[in-house]
Amino acid sequence: MKNREELEAMARRIRLNILKMTYQSGLKGAHLGGGMSVVEILTVLYGNIMKYDPARYDMPERDRLILSKAHAAVALYAALHEAGYLTEEDIDQALHGDSMFFEHPKRSLRHGIEFSGGSLGQGLSLGMGTALALKKKGLPSRVYVILGDGECDEGSVWEAAAAVTHFGLTNLTVIIDRNGLQFDGRKEDILNPGDTEARWRSLGYEVLTADGHDVEELQAALLRESDRPKVIIARTVKGKGVHFAENEVTWHTGRLTDELYQEAIRDVND
Repeated sequence: MKNREELEAMARRIRLNILKMTYQSGLKGAHLGGGMSVVEILTVLYGNIMKYDPARYDMPERDRLILSKAHAAVALYAALHEAGYLTEEDIDQALHGDSMFFEHPKRSLRHGIEFSGGSLGQGLSLGMGTALALKKKGLPSRVYVILGDGECDEGSVWEAAAAVTHFGLTNLTVIIDRNGLQFDGRKEDILNPGDTEARWRSLGYEVLTADGHDVEELQAALLRESDRPKVIIARTVKGKGVHFAENEVTWHTGRLTDELYQEAIRDVND
């Protein structure tokens, strides 16, 4: 298993590749804010938690990651590079030209992408169906679904959440990127969620909270065994690691000029 220092170094490399992909996207820009907020979540999953093998990308017993907040694709691509699914050339070409690695991910098991995303609120339904199929087949695989807190405005999230506990899918873990911002403002101003922990608990989940940028807290929550489906509410910062993007709704999506790119690189490397 990777130790804290190794995981934090991996997270730094992921952030640098997110910046590279955002910069090379040009005027189109990329979802930098939400990409940066999920970095440590993806780092711990791919660094220490999930079972996978890029050489056997379609093995039935692999764990599945579903990035329901699919606009954070830049973070997923950078993590898949660390995991051995994507090459340096893939990263260099992502988000521009003829690359297949778009602003939202397109399913490609060969590249470690389980889910074509874009429309919010769909990932937990897919995760529920996948976990149910794995359970019926007697496979030991686990399913991890990453949701945005703004995405939880979608009614489809709650329909799927109820189905997960109805079917007793203890092989599924929900992770909520709770950065408090969404496309058009503060989460609480757009649609106040009330007591989020109580809402998930009322559906029968074991509810855990963690600092979403502390790799050891995240790892402990992910490894905790439970006889119920589990939801981890990860407290994160949108744009984490880049001073001009942190907690700024304007960086939900944006583009990096030459000057801003160099500033961001210095921030991440500090």
